Parts: sequence; C-alpha cells; structure tokens
Amino acid sequence: MPDPSRFDLAGARTALVIKPSSLGDVIHTLPAVTRLHQARPDLQIDWVVNTEWSPLLAGNPTLRNVIPMPRREWRGWRDLPKAKRWAQETLGALRPDLVLDFQGLLRSGLLTKATGGGYAVGFRQAREGASLFYDQKVPIPQWDRTHAVDRYLALVEAIGVDPLSEEDRQRCDPADLFPLPEGDPVDLPEGIGDFVLLHPFSRGRGKSMSFAEVADFCGRLGEIPVVLVGAGMDWTGEEKPPNIFDLLDQTSLTQLIWLMRRAGFVVSVDSGPMHLAAAITGNLLSLHTWTDPLMVGPWRKDAWVWREGFLGEVGSIAPGQMPENRGDRDRFAHGILPGDAGETVADFVKSRMNGDA
Repeated sequence: MPDPSRFDLAGARTALVIKPSSLGDVIHTLPAVTRLHQARPDLQIDWVVNTEWSPLLAGNPTLRNVIPMPRREWRGWRDLPKAKRWAQETLGALRPDLVLDFQGLLRSGLLTKATGGGYAVGFRQAREGASLFYDQKVPIPQWDRTHAVDRYLALVEAIGVDPLSEEDRQRCDPADLFPLPEGDPVDLPEGIGDFVLLHPFSRGRGKSMSFAEVADFCGRLGEIPVVLVGAGMDWTGEEKPPNIFDLLDQTSLTQLIWLMRRAGFVVSVDSGPMHLAAAITGNLLSLHTWTDPLMVGPWRKDAWVWREGFLGEVGSIAPGQMPENRGDRDRFAHGILPGDAGETVADFVKSRMNGDA
C-alpha cells in the first residue's frame, strides 16, 4: 500500500489534473481520475487539456470543469509570454489543494507552478526538469515496462487512492473506468448492418498499412462492410473495393467515438485512435510492427493484438515476449502485413464478425 501520510487526501476540497495531450495519453489518464473520484466523490476535480482533445471529457461525471488549453495558438519559445499569460489568467485563481501533473514535461511543470499553490504531485521520471515543481515525486520502478494506464494509476495511489487489484480490474466494466461521451452520429449507408471499422494509418514511422494492404484486406472480407477512417488522408493509388465506405479525413473525434460504439469489430494500427477504441470495446484488433503491444497496445486484456505471426488476446502476452525493436521501423515503411499476414488477419476478423471465434 502506498503511504498517503505526505498528503491528506481526505482533507482536500479541490484538485487540478494537468494532462493536455495527446489523444492516447488523455485516454490513458481517465482510469486514474476515475479512481480518484471514486475515492473522494466530493472532491472538485478540474482538468487542463488541449482544446482539440477536450471533446473526450465532455459530460465526464468525475469532473467539475474541463479547461481547454489553446496549445496550437502558441508557436514555440516566441509565444512563451502568451502561454504564460494564459496560464496566469486561467489557472492563477484556481489555487487547488492538489495538482496532479500526469504529463511530466517542462510545460506542464510551469502550468503546475501557475496554479498558485497546492500540493503538487508528479513522476520522479518526469523530463525537462518538470519534477522541480513537485512536492511529491512518485517513482515508477520499471517505467519502460509499465503501461501508461498503470503509471497514471500509480500516481493517484501514491496519495492514498486504493490500488486497482487484478480482481477488481477483471470484474469492473472498462466503460466505468473510461467515461467517454456517446459521440455524434454519422450518416452511414442505409442497411449497412454490422460493419468493420478500419483505422489503417498512423503518424508513427513504420506503423501504417499501405493502400494496397488496405484494399487487399477489405477485399478479403467479401461482403462485410468496412468503414474506413483516419485523419489527414485521402484514398489514392489503388482501386477501392466495393465494400469500403470511405470516411477518410471526414470524421470528428466525437463521430469516431460513435462509430466505434456501433462497429461489429474495430481494426486499428498502433495509434491514438486504437487506444480510444480500447477504451470503448474489447472487439478490437491492434496491429503492431516494432512496438511492444504489452506496453503501448490496448490496456484491456480482452482486446486482440497482432504482431508478426502472433495473434492473441492481450491477456495471453507474457512480459518481454515481444520487446520494442526500433531498428525495424524502416522495414515497415511501405506496409505492415507482409506475405500471407493480410490473409491471416482478414480471416480472423471474418471469424469474429461471423461469431465463429
């Protein structure tokens, strides 16, 4: 049990969560904030988040206020005075009893300082000198082998929140730990029925399917409809199979949530939207190349993972079984499903959609 003696959680009235970005990291922080709320339902919790990710927190029952931060309006060091002025005007009057810096970077450390006091908690492994702003520095002994969700849970456990036991994790509904909005509807073709939601592209190097792989995968699904999503991409170069409903670069964040809630199955490359899907459903296959799926893949154990011949549930993966290999990034620069891998993945998804597995 963590020793809560350094901070009186029972005596706190207000708390500020600092986790501005990114999509996946904001999602990963939700269970920690949920557990904090469960431990202290009367604690008034505010959350600083980048404006583009604030829709994720809309209607969140654990929060008093969502504070959108206009990060995109600030361009590097030249706009530091503008950012400082925003922090002073927006956060300076809050004076929360507790500040939780889940970001662990210089910018979030400065935001912590701008709140004007309160007991500041962050990670000992925080970068860029952010830990200089903390009253309590929480060590994570195996940082590089610990999933972000578990790191963030450890942060609130260090101030007295009961640990989430393995039994509790298996028993609880993941939706209770990841409170997300219902989402905004998308106009889909009439009578589309059960569909596969495919998110095939990532900004990360060596993580994206090629258009040829997308076309091959969708074609192998036969008549099963595939809704294709992804930001900043348009279909190019390959003939589009007739079962594809192309929504590339046409969905908002909340529309993506709505689609994930209604998909029969979700297939995604290693990316922020994959973590969003994992917060919503276990009917998910996460495609990995060089990253360790146990560390950066879906947190929930009933989701599925593929990496170079392995296809299984997250709960079946042993620590260290598929370590990160950054040297492989260039090997996957032009596609991630070599040989018969596309057929293997498509057959698996078909079996899940048909209820055969």
